[in-house]
Amino acid sequence: MINSLINNNNEIFSRFPLLYPFICFIFTSIIAIFSILLLVYMERRVLALFTLRYGPNRVGKEGILQPVADAIKLLIKEDSTPKDRRKVLFFAAPIIVFCPVMTAFCLIPFNDFFMQTNFNISVVLFSALVSIPVVGIFLAGFSSNNKYSLIGAIRSTAQVLSFEIPMGVCILATAFLAGGLNINEIIISQNSTGGLFGWNFLPLFIGAFVFFICALALLNRTPFDLSEAESELVCGYNTEYSGIKFALFFMTEYALLLLVSMFFASLFFGGYLSPFGTYILPENLVFLEQTFWLLLKTFITILLIILIRASLPRLRYDRLLKFSYLVLLPLSLINLNISILVLYFRGN
Repeated sequence: MINSLINNNNEIFSRFPLLYPFICFIFTSIIAIFSILLLVYMERRVLALFTLRYGPNRVGKEGILQPVADAIKLLIKEDSTPKDRRKVLFFAAPIIVFCPVMTAFCLIPFNDFFMQTNFNISVVLFSALVSIPVVGIFLAGFSSNNKYSLIGAIRSTAQVLSFEIPMGVCILATAFLAGGLNINEIIISQNSTGGLFGWNFLPLFIGAFVFFICALALLNRTPFDLSEAESELVCGYNTEYSGIKFALFFMTEYALLLLVSMFFASLFFGGYLSPFGTYILPENLVFLEQTFWLLLKTFITILLIILIRASLPRLRYDRLLKFSYLVLLPLSLINLNISILVLYFRGN
C-alpha cells in the first residue's frame, strides 16, 4: 500500500515539479511554528524552575496557552515606528531575518524517508542561509535612527563574523569524515558501527565543544547576548520595533535556536539515527522513530542552552572577541587535524 502511494505521489510530482518543494516548505513551516511555541513555553518554565519563580500559570492549564496569547497580542498590537526611520530598510529588515531561517529548515533531513531537499552541498547552503539574518539585524539597527539599536547591530555583526570562522572549520572537519558536503551523507556516515560509538562527537569531541560555543554566539544566547543586553542597550537592535515586525524577530530567534540545534545533532550526534543501531518499530514506521530520535537530541541540546542561560553571566565584549580568535579558532584547527588523522587511520 505504501509503495503504491509513493508511486502515485511520484507521478503527481513529475507533472508538477514545484509541488513537492512547496508542500515540503509548508509542512516544515507548520512544524517549526508549533515547535517555536513549545520552545517559548519550555524556556519560561525551565527558567522559572531554576530561579525559583512560578513562571506562566494563568492562560490555560499550567500556562500552556501563554505563548499563544503572547502571539495574538503581538499580532494585534499597534505597529508604532520612529519618525526619522529609513522606511524601506526598516520594513525590509524583519523579512530578511525571517525568510532565510524558515527556508533553511528544508535542508535538515528528519528521516531517510521524507527527504525535503538533497543537495550535494547542502552544508554550504545551510551555512549561507543562517548567515543572512545578521544582514537584516544590521539593517534593523541602522535604519532605526537609534544609537542603542545601532550599537547592538554592530555588536551582533562583529560577533557573528568572528564566531563563524571556527564554526565553519568544525563543519569542514565533519565533512572530511563523511567525504561530502551533504547533510544526509554526514548523518549516514555516522552509522558505520551501528550505534552511538560511530557518531562524530567521539573522534571530534573538540569540534563538538567549539561548535556548541559558536552556536551560542550565533544565536545571541547567554553568555553571548551582547546585541540585546538590556542593562546596556535597552533591547538592542529591535528597540524601535513593535507589533508583527517585532514578532518576526522574536520568532526568528527561536526558529534559529531550533534549526541550529537540529544541525548540531546532525553533524555530531547522528541526526535521526538510533543510538542503539537498530529500530524498534517495523520497517514501514521507521521514519517515525527516526524523527523522534532527531527531535529528542534537538530538545536535549536546547535544554542545555536554556540551563546555560540560567547559570552564566554575560561576558564583556572585548573578551568575547578575544575568546573567539585566541581560543576557539586554534581549537577548531586542532579538531580539523584530528579529523584528517582519523580519516588516514581509517584508510579512506
